[in-house]
Amino acid sequence: MLQVEREIVSRRPEHSVDLALDRMTELVGLLGDPQRACPVIHITGTNGKTSTARMTDALLRARGLRTGRFTSPHLVSIRERIVVDGAPISPERFVASYDEVVPYVRLVDERHPVAMSFFEVLTGMAFAIFADTPVDMVVLEVGVGGRLDCTNVADGVVAVITPISLDHTRLLGSTVEEIAAEKAGIIKPGAVAVLAQQPLGVAEVLLRQAVEVGATVAREGVEFGVLSREQAVGGQQLAIRGLRGTYENVYLPLFGLYQASNAACALAAVEAFAGVSDAVVSAGTGAPLDADLVREAFAKVTSPGRLEVIRRSPTIIIDATHNPAGMAATVAAIEEAFSFARLSGVFAASGDKDVPGILAELEPLLTDIVVTRNSSDRSMDPE
Repeated sequence: MLQVEREIVSRRPEHSVDLALDRMTELVGLLGDPQRACPVIHITGTNGKTSTARMTDALLRARGLRTGRFTSPHLVSIRERIVVDGAPISPERFVASYDEVVPYVRLVDERHPVAMSFFEVLTGMAFAIFADTPVDMVVLEVGVGGRLDCTNVADGVVAVITPISLDHTRLLGSTVEEIAAEKAGIIKPGAVAVLAQQPLGVAEVLLRQAVEVGATVAREGVEFGVLSREQAVGGQQLAIRGLRGTYENVYLPLFGLYQASNAACALAAVEAFAGVSDAVVSAGTGAPLDADLVREAFAKVTSPGRLEVIRRSPTIIIDATHNPAGMAATVAAIEEAFSFARLSGVFAASGDKDVPGILAELEPLLTDIVVTRNSSDRSMDPE
């Protein structure tokens, strides 16, 4: 396992992105197009992708479907990225999949001036594993952007777009509208586009893409959304209006308005998928999901590294926020859910992030702050 991981990590790293679909298209072609083996819910956005993917996965499994989930980055083990039925694949299966895929990867490498990256290889492995298992449904998180992200060789029957803000500007554009145009590329002909609440300019870009490809649109705050929420021990109690009905007394063991919004998007995505299966996609039509199953699924959701309380007395919270909009949401959630007389911050960030913008949101919350660095070679020097 360690040897295989070293081989994958030795490739062009995740942050060295060469946005193009040609290498990935060739790889999946050699593998027999495993990305087409079952329906896909494809998720992009600037913040909230992984949490939304985990909630979507939980709802699908509660309905009795066998799921594959591909997300990034990982926190502890690289195997966290490729999940079948809610559990990371085993070390043995990870190695077997790499051994199966790597001859085709090397063939693609020989044919292109730029070799396949760390992320592209993992994406190919995920598609192969999900096809071989097989799973009933894939929940697929975009790496960067959407239109030219290597995951976009798959055609999602549902495309979920979580809130869009400025991030990866070197790759995606300097305005939220330009970034939205890239992320809109996952909305495919005939799909259902589930759109979180967005800035007006972003919403216009996404709606234009949906119209151009003939996709059905479901918008947070219009066709679905959070009706009410109250603080609860370890999370929040929600009422959510979905595309097919209203779901009351939903306990979500995560903090913040943004996680409630992610839950609403996940619920709408699963309702939309059920609608595609039933050939009914209009809001307000079709039978609601089983409310007890919805509650059961959300009550079990975890989102590691997202306002995660890892210790109490004293309370220690870890959070992976890495852009100003995400930090603003994190700060609002902490102020809402906790009442600290004193709060110290320990902060490290990659040098390519908007560190002044992130700190501008975080600093007013804190009594004091320690700036440091982490083990990543991208980590900004504390000075």
